[in-house]
Amino acid sequence: MNRWFVVAPASVALGWLLNYLHVPAAWILGAILCSGAMALGTGRDLKVNTHFYALCRGIIGVLAAVPLIGIPGSVLARYLIPGLVVAALAISLGFLAGYALHRFGRVSRETGVLSMLAGGASMMPAIADEVGADMRYVALTQYLRLLTVSITLPAVTSLLETPADTPPAVTTPEWWVWLVVLAIAAGAGPIATRLHIPVPSVFGPLLVTILVGALLPVEITMPPALAVVAFLSIGWVCGGGLSVPSLKHFGALLPLTVGCIVAMMLTCATMGGLIAWWLDISFLEGYLATSPGAIETVLALSAESGAGPAVITLQLIRLIAIMLVAGYLPQILRRATGR
Repeated sequence: MNRWFVVAPASVALGWLLNYLHVPAAWILGAILCSGAMALGTGRDLKVNTHFYALCRGIIGVLAAVPLIGIPGSVLARYLIPGLVVAALAISLGFLAGYALHRFGRVSRETGVLSMLAGGASMMPAIADEVGADMRYVALTQYLRLLTVSITLPAVTSLLETPADTPPAVTTPEWWVWLVVLAIAAGAGPIATRLHIPVPSVFGPLLVTILVGALLPVEITMPPALAVVAFLSIGWVCGGGLSVPSLKHFGALLPLTVGCIVAMMLTCATMGGLIAWWLDISFLEGYLATSPGAIETVLALSAESGAGPAVITLQLIRLIAIMLVAGYLPQILRRATGR
């Protein structure tokens, strides 16, 4: 029997349940658990179709670009320098923690750094797959960071004073948006490959989406069903390659990994206070703007509390910088070590 007849519906059911329970990265986690259980139970890797996974990575790229469309230049200019400072801190922390994992945890430098770069958790496994890092370890560590930050954010923000009370806006994508997203996801990757853009399957659709959103009078939003399929594919690739040795290795590094994540969160919280003072915003906004990842939770809490544009702008500047660093990571590490 084809194992996908069991894994696919089980992943959808578990992902739906976890999403209903508001578990962070519910669809990715559900797919990891179901595909991982199948791979471990049968003793064989569960392979994902190459063309399907390439399309899903393109959808992830479009998804990452959607929040970047329509940000006014004046807003971006005001927060550019603070955003770059926050991004530099986040990247520095990611490199320090990643090198600690490399030095003491016997993982490659690329694997260590990608595991600890705080931002774009759903994209990091796809990037890891293309730059030669251990995709499974990166996915597990990124999910652990995402889970930790997502759980602590609501608890901390509930103790802070909110600047306003504005409900979030909800939009439903038009039918033609499905076709646009699929066309960009499928076609932008090969173009980016020809232009020698790093991680072309992700960055190609990301850049094309921004370009289309800037040049055409259309609103591009991500159909939720396509996002779910893309998240499931990430989870299937990560979980389908799990084995007992890989899980033992991850478990052995768990204390060091958790220590790095906690240190990163405390440092970013301190930076949030400094950013709040610098930009004359509330500490809540500064804390959300410098959170080490979990951008979906950050944006939801920001909308719920009525936070100003500083939160999303600083987070997106950080996200762009981290994705660029992740895409060029092999070249950066070679230059840093002189190899």
